[in-house]
Amino acid sequence: MKLRQNARHFASRTALETPVVRSVAKSGLVRLHTRVFLKKAAPEHADEREAHLDDLFEATVDTYLRALNDGYSEAEAREITHIQANFDFYNHGWTEMMEFPADELEAHYDRYREFFERWDITIDEPLGQFKPPEGLTEAPSTPEQLEDPEHPHAEGGFADDVYVETESGELVVGGQEEPDDIDVSQAVGVRGETAVDADTDAGGDDGSSSEASGSSSDGSRD
Repeated sequence: MKLRQNARHFASRTALETPVVRSVAKSGLVRLHTRVFLKKAAPEHADEREAHLDDLFEATVDTYLRALNDGYSEAEAREITHIQANFDFYNHGWTEMMEFPADELEAHYDRYREFFERWDITIDEPLGQFKPPEGLTEAPSTPEQLEDPEHPHAEGGFADDVYVETESGELVVGGQEEPDDIDVSQAVGVRGETAVDADTDAGGDDGSSSEASGSSSDGSRD
């Protein structure tokens, strides 16, 4: 799939790996992703999905860190969490929130099959071993949407690799090298930005996201 990657993504990664700021960075990322995907949800269903999304993104941050620890690049680890979220959306029939079409679910799974199988992640069980013991907060499904799914925020054709859009707009296959001069204070949740600041920096008013989820007006995911 297509992601964005900029200095804030690397700063957020470093913050999550730094004990003194890990909790505030994680909270900031969860808030950001929930806010971003609620904008993609059908307005009449947004409120009822909020607590579920909070729990989901709390768990996918743990997946992100494990993927990094297992040797995946920043872009690959973040894409893994995007894929998990899209599995969850599909299972609930929340097709309007998906970032790639439903017919690409298997292709995205296959690219990370080794990681997914190691951690018991399937399309039906998106979190696998990262699912919290108490489970996720329940939210109503809309299974009727699966009969003729609509994906207003999805962009197909990028299932064969991770495609990264840089700050300059260049599309790079596989992601960028980690910079030498990472400023942790620029991480989501750490620098004390307002909700509007974070949302704009993450992809903007169209409801795109940052480190674990979202899409820009040109279809690239944050």
